[in-house]
Amino acid sequence: MTTTTLKIVKYELNDVFRSKWIIIYALFFFLATDGLFRLGEDNAKVILSLTNIVLLLIPLMSVVFGVMYLYNAREYIEMMLSQPMHRSTIFIGLFAGLAVPLSLGFVAGVGIPFAIHGSADSGQIAILATLLISGVFLTLIFIALAFLISIVHEDKVKGLGVALFNWLLFSVIYDGLIFFIILWFGDYPLEKPTIALTLFNPIDLARILIMLEFDTAALMGYTGAVFEQFFGSALGIAISLISLIAWAVLPFFAGLRSFTRKDF
Repeated sequence: MTTTTLKIVKYELNDVFRSKWIIIYALFFFLATDGLFRLGEDNAKVILSLTNIVLLLIPLMSVVFGVMYLYNAREYIEMMLSQPMHRSTIFIGLFAGLAVPLSLGFVAGVGIPFAIHGSADSGQIAILATLLISGVFLTLIFIALAFLISIVHEDKVKGLGVALFNWLLFSVIYDGLIFFIILWFGDYPLEKPTIALTLFNPIDLARILIMLEFDTAALMGYTGAVFEQFFGSALGIAISLISLIAWAVLPFFAGLRSFTRKDF
């Protein structure tokens, strides 16, 4: 990063931490994780329980925070655009200023209880690392989508509505559509089309990435079982991870391109 970008990131980090909501966000994950351990569950069961929370809550909070964050920063953005600096520098600084604290809040909120209560088993540590990596990727992906949405749509209410629809689409509707496709065309070989459809849903990819670490097909659902059948655990994990990277990169650069061309 350039010196200017770092200054923007520093300012945004100070602004985010002053608002206190990032502390509440981290505290929620801390209390949820600590509570699961106090209920007497072991590492594997805690991770399984957290997986459902992570796959639903992180995309929702990231896309809502991202949209509202950029809409509320419009006057600040216009002021920055009047300065002699590249638009890409401003965009990267704004993105990092939100993505970094959200990611750190999630990692700290989950990681600290595991450090206190969890065991040092290498297999469990690997699964925990996968959960944390998946959560960070979902944070980056949905913040990137939120930034793209808020840049494309001027109206705040419309932008928020589009953001919530995207979260609902990826978290609920998409899996329902795949389920109905399987029912309607159950007499045809659907394994390869199902894998292709899965690649278009980052939440499903994150779920498969975590579940493949457990190496238990029954926990993965139809798409996860197909992934394991076609690729095996190691290759399936690699493909899921690469796909998540693509999901993080493509919306980010789409938002960057829109930001550099937008007439504020």
